[in-house]
This record gives sequence, structure tokens and C-alpha cells, in this order.
Amino acid sequence: MNSYPHPIIAREGWPFLAISAVLALAATVWFAAWSIPLWIIAFFVLQFFRDPPREIPPVAGAVLSPADGRIVAVERINDPYLQREAIKVSVFMNVFNVHSNRSPADGTVQQVWYFPGKFVNADMDKASTENERNAVWLKTDNGTDITVVQVAGLIARRILCYVKAGDVLTRGQRYGFIRFGSRVDVYLPLNASVKVSLGDKVAATSTVLAVLA
Repeated sequence: MNSYPHPIIAREGWPFLAISAVLALAATVWFAAWSIPLWIIAFFVLQFFRDPPREIPPVAGAVLSPADGRIVAVERINDPYLQREAIKVSVFMNVFNVHSNRSPADGTVQQVWYFPGKFVNADMDKASTENERNAVWLKTDNGTDITVVQVAGLIARRILCYVKAGDVLTRGQRYGFIRFGSRVDVYLPLNASVKVSLGDKVAATSTVLAVLA
């Protein structure tokens, strides 16, 4: 399981970065006219797989954002994994966001579910139930249940999750990664006080999504 400290460039991106850099260097030496677009691709790969450390807000009961991106849903809905009424907060990640996923709270993993599915635009509501996804049921230290769901997007083709039932996570701990555009849904208890609104830009670990009662 990956946690901080870790390389500032995610390990998941090392093969992609190596290939793109080698191709760009080769073009620079042998086909200089082609080197500029290849260096642009290498730079894109570098920025996509960046994975900077983040400061954890000292807020009691805080549920932190598990991903960088934009809030695309804050709604009362049925949690399909725990079969309960819940508040769903969804973070949409575009290709320019950091795609490392972090634990939103301190707690113990109760169960992990993986579902194959479609790859529709992750900005759409139906992506939460129709796309390929991986759900983690986390029980916080005070007994509150949180469901965190990694959802593949239109061009995302690989969800990586490094935890299993029984693992203990701390707030901000790295637990997964999604390649190339996606979303993360967080299902919270109804008495949680949500601190974000539609359209807000959030940062993994450093943005408080909600505060638990």
C-alpha cells in the first residue's frame, strides 16, 4: 500500500514518462523537426502524473476531498453500496488534475467492491452507476460509515486501488490512482455538514468536503 512520503511523480507514471522522454530525445537527435510535439507530450505526461504532498487541515471530524477537481454533484441519494440514504459529493477530475486518490478520513476499510462497466463522460450523473468503478467502504474511528468510489471516465481505462478489507487508513493517505480523467464519489451520512458547493474547485487532502456530526 502506498502512503506518504512518496515520489513527487507517481510511480504509476514512470513507464509512460520514460517512454515519452526517450522518444522525444531520439527525435531531438535524429528528427529535430518532430521533437517539439514529442516534448509537449512528454511534458503532459509529467504534469499528469505529478503527485505533490498536501497539508491536512486541522479540523475535527473533517472529511477531506479524496481527489483534485471540480464539484459536480452535492445531493441526497441512495448509497447503492451500503443501501442507505446518504449525501453524495462528487469530484470530477479532468486530464490536468492530479489523479492520485487519498483517504478522506481516518478509519478502517470494511470492504472493497469492483464493478466493470462503461466509459461514458465522468462529468455525467449516470457515470456513478454505469461506468467502471471501485468502491471502498471506510468506517471512521468514531464508527461513521463513508463510501468512496473511484469512477472511470471517457478516456480513463485503469482504476488502481491498493487497499483491502482490514487495512487502516489515515486522512490524506494515498490509496489509489485513476489514469486520464475520471471522478470520485463520496457518500456521507445525512447529518454531515457539507462545506462545498457545485462548481467549487477542490484539492485532494487540503479541501474539507464536509464535517461529521
